[in-house]
Amino acid sequence: MALNYLKTATKTAMTDSNDVRETVQTILADIEAGGDQAALDYAAKFDKYEGNVILTADEIAAATALVPEKLKADIQFAHDNVRRFAELQKSTMTDVETEVVPGLIAGQKAIPVRAAGCYVPGGRYSHIASAIMTVTTAKVAGCEHIVACSPPRPDAGVNPAIIYAAHLCGADKILAMGGVQGVAAMTFGLFDLPKADILVGPGNQFVAEAKRILFGRVGIDMIAGPTDSLILADGSADPMIVAVDLVSQAEHGYNSPVWLVTDDEALANKVMDLVPDLIADLPELNRQNAEAAWRDYAEVIVCADREEMAACSDDYAPEHLTVQAEDLDWWLGRLLCYGSLFLGEETTVSYGDKAAGTNHVLPTSGSAKYTGGLSVHKYMKIVTWQRATREGSKRVGEATARISRLEGMEGHARAADVRLAKYFPGENFDLSASEE
Repeated sequence: MALNYLKTATKTAMTDSNDVRETVQTILADIEAGGDQAALDYAAKFDKYEGNVILTADEIAAATALVPEKLKADIQFAHDNVRRFAELQKSTMTDVETEVVPGLIAGQKAIPVRAAGCYVPGGRYSHIASAIMTVTTAKVAGCEHIVACSPPRPDAGVNPAIIYAAHLCGADKILAMGGVQGVAAMTFGLFDLPKADILVGPGNQFVAEAKRILFGRVGIDMIAGPTDSLILADGSADPMIVAVDLVSQAEHGYNSPVWLVTDDEALANKVMDLVPDLIADLPELNRQNAEAAWRDYAEVIVCADREEMAACSDDYAPEHLTVQAEDLDWWLGRLLCYGSLFLGEETTVSYGDKAAGTNHVLPTSGSAKYTGGLSVHKYMKIVTWQRATREGSKRVGEATARISRLEGMEGHARAADVRLAKYFPGENFDLSASEE
């Protein structure tokens, strides 16, 4: 059975994406050449902020004092959950070694990067949770230096709750600078910051493009596009819960796709009836975003059965995947492509976005087909090592010499030859590539 689209998107996540590459390249080149002052000039232009860019201890304390105690408790709760889950993730990365052949030992080590740059959006919405997600995982990984970077508001600076969260979670420095200039400052090591080894965190199209351009000279978590979410729902699902969850993700931005995939057409129609009123009830900015996202990017798809639903979901490879259906264990075992999975009505993407413990920095635009989201693992390098006895070097040396000569790499062969000659004097070895 062909998929039945009750609602089809008229646009994709890339439809309205501006060609910002040239602009971003110019800004990066200017800042790399001009250093601190160039970054400050761009900050004055785009952030419209001329305050202190590296927050002092007194400024952090003053911001902390502005955060209500109830919000502090919620941030602490979320941080504890993210930290515990990150610690569990780290425990799965163990140093190992094995004797490959007698006398030759090979191993792996997990080593954290030294300096992490964590971007925390603060424009349209103040992403307090992004500070928790990025800084906490870097801290658990063991990064020596962590910078949290967030755009300041004109004449107000960085949101106090973001400052508090970044400090609580372990940021060594907090940079009040947004957009490309903030990313550049962390990458190039401006304002006496260490040069970042990795850049992480969500951001707008300019931040995403800056990460794309800089990738290679600095590591990145992923290149993120507009956030996207898909719900798998069968006839047992509550249409109101499904509709609310779709709207909750559509409010991210005008180009944030949300998709409903179901095998129950009556449910689909009920959800579509409910969504417009739920959107209309949102505050103005949220309403505008959700309205455009639902109108231009949302899709509602009816499938023949749950297997077709799962296959459809895997093709979309959503950033966020919710299952509101019977037999959750079946779905957990079957689904293959998603950034983060939310099983059952009792949880929701919003929980993962804010406080549940799993990370909300996730692959978008179908990239969940080949990568997962931000985790402790993203900050860790898996490196290898080896050690050999002279006897253990013997058989490996012979094979290396012959393979190298077959490849035409005589220098490699001689690195093996000289060891065999030194360790086993008087012994004859056939080290040629010839069968004769």
